[in-house]
Amino acid sequence: MKSARHARQGVRRTLRRTALMALVVLCGAWISMAVYHTVKPLPEGVSMAMPERVAGEARFLADDTWVDRNGARRMDHRTFDRVLELIDGAERLVVLNMFLFNDFAGDVEGDDMRPLSDEVTAALVAKKRAYPSMPVVLITDPMNTVYGGVTNDNLQRLEAAGVEVVVARLEALRDSNPVWSGLWRICCQWLGDAPGSGWLPNPVGEEAVPLRSLLKMLNFKANHRKTLIVDAPDGWTGLVTSANPHDASSAHSNSGVEFPGPAALDLLDTERAVLRFSQAEIDLPAREELADIPAGEGSARIQVLTESAILARVLSVLDGAESGDTLDLAMFYLSHRDIVDALQAAHRRGVAVRVLLDPNIAAFGREKDGVPNQPVAAELAQAGVPVRWCTTTGEQCHSKFLLYRAADGGAELMVGSANYTRRNLDDLNLETSVRICADPDAAVMRDAVDFFERRWQNTPERVYSLPFEEHGDAGWLRYWQYRLMEGSGMSTF
Repeated sequence: MKSARHARQGVRRTLRRTALMALVVLCGAWISMAVYHTVKPLPEGVSMAMPERVAGEARFLADDTWVDRNGARRMDHRTFDRVLELIDGAERLVVLNMFLFNDFAGDVEGDDMRPLSDEVTAALVAKKRAYPSMPVVLITDPMNTVYGGVTNDNLQRLEAAGVEVVVARLEALRDSNPVWSGLWRICCQWLGDAPGSGWLPNPVGEEAVPLRSLLKMLNFKANHRKTLIVDAPDGWTGLVTSANPHDASSAHSNSGVEFPGPAALDLLDTERAVLRFSQAEIDLPAREELADIPAGEGSARIQVLTESAILARVLSVLDGAESGDTLDLAMFYLSHRDIVDALQAAHRRGVAVRVLLDPNIAAFGREKDGVPNQPVAAELAQAGVPVRWCTTTGEQCHSKFLLYRAADGGAELMVGSANYTRRNLDDLNLETSVRICADPDAAVMRDAVDFFERRWQNTPERVYSLPFEEHGDAGWLRYWQYRLMEGSGMSTF
């Protein structure tokens, strides 16, 4: 009996040691995966500061949303009108990269929403039918099929018409939520996710989704770019914006820039990089075959920036601003600690800093808790930085806009897809912005100034913004919530 008892105890000890060793191996693999995929080399062509070019006739684009004296939402939106015009005029090439391209992400309230995804789909299909041999390419994000869990009718229509649809291969990017992503790569990425097989609630739509879709969503990474490259009668044209062809986003306010010349082909080169690491076999003409562009004239300069190159330039502008200069920031998400600190430092040096933020209280019919903008705004306001809130009625104040004006002349504008957050600026998402340096009286700069001023200063007929006090009481709990979410990557911003 004693021998049998000792044998059983020995078996239990062996099982415990085996289980402990297995747990140690699993934890080691988890930590190794998490560490490696946060520091691994970036794909070639990511995080690029392209050469400065002559800006030519760069054009500022804005989508205005405001509240009238009766409290009704009003809009003057032009970005996608221009996108549709540019697609319609192309004869050699269309390359469109858009983060959100669907009609199902969230509940839409109001009768002033626009079916942007259908309109852009129709334009791309018509272009491909008119020019069957012309490359027509859409690059987008896996969010538009909820990571393979549902069908997207617009994407299917495009593919059926011969348009090349490329879903960016986000696995090639670094992980923004390593605590989860390290485990995801071990346990869950192998699960199947056939569309139509879902049984779980869809966080952004009506159709049920499989478990793998929700688990993959928790990696919190995105192809967040919003770009267009086409040929136009006067040469190649690029467009970079904060706007999405997404029905539930169609009431958002946005900003962007359209520009001709060699910078448009620089923009195309940044999208070639996405096609390469997404393993898309698309035969685009080489740059040398496309470079029939006049160099242009004038002193204004433009530069295409992606990923962390955007952060480097933003910090250079903020750190270089001096007493008497002006910095105006309009931003959907502001949370990057280096930028928050730099804004406060610029204010202390005597720079006239103004910050206009979305209150982060609504997203596609769902309430939000004001993080990160409300605790960040409270920190800035406490330091003396003037802060105002966009007036929103369910839509978002979605611009990513920075305007610098020097006291002794000269101005610099930065617009694009990138929020000023760790995820958007630290080589975790795909992002594109452009910077333009020009005289303050250049048309693009005048339009940018007008864009910010009319949002900062209301009129009796149009209410664009509210004082800081409207959402000023963030509290210490939400401040540390924001800091934890920003630092760990366990957030959607």
